Amino acid sequence: MEARIDYFANTVGPKFIKYINSAGKVVADSGLPAATQELVKIRASQINGCGYCTDMHTKDATLAGETQQRLNLIAAWREATVFTEAERAALELTEEGTRIADASGGVGDEVWANAAKHYDEDQLAALVSLIALINAWNRMNVITRQPAGDYQPGQWG
Repeated sequence: MEARIDYFANTVGPKFIKYINSAGKVVADSGLPAATQELVKIRASQINGCGYCTDMHTKDATLAGETQQRLNLIAAWREATVFTEAERAALELTEEGTRIADASGGVGDEVWANAAKHYDEDQLAALVSLIALINAWNRMNVITRQPAGDYQPGQWG
């Protein structure tokens, strides 16, 4: 499979990526736990069918010390016992935030309240921003058919 476009070989792509990466740095430097950030990125990428992002974030998570067992169970987090209550709340918010078009009311009040039990306002802002950001990346990569499998951990910084 080949990508439909080289996002770096035109005048718009690199400029856009510069700003989206800056947004990502704000989230990465927030008080939202790094492990939670990777779980969120992986789960949204799985839902959106973004092989490139799933490949990238599972490899980065492994390099950061995430266990294979937890990575294997992200898609089945509801039945898994390996995630903390806070991580479960973040994964639930990720799912509802990613599947916004599937729910007539968007993200449910119970889901939001559960996340708010585990994260302070800065962390919630980071979590919402991260969900929006990874969904943007997923859409860019799915639309342009970025191939998965060749990512090297840390490749993009």
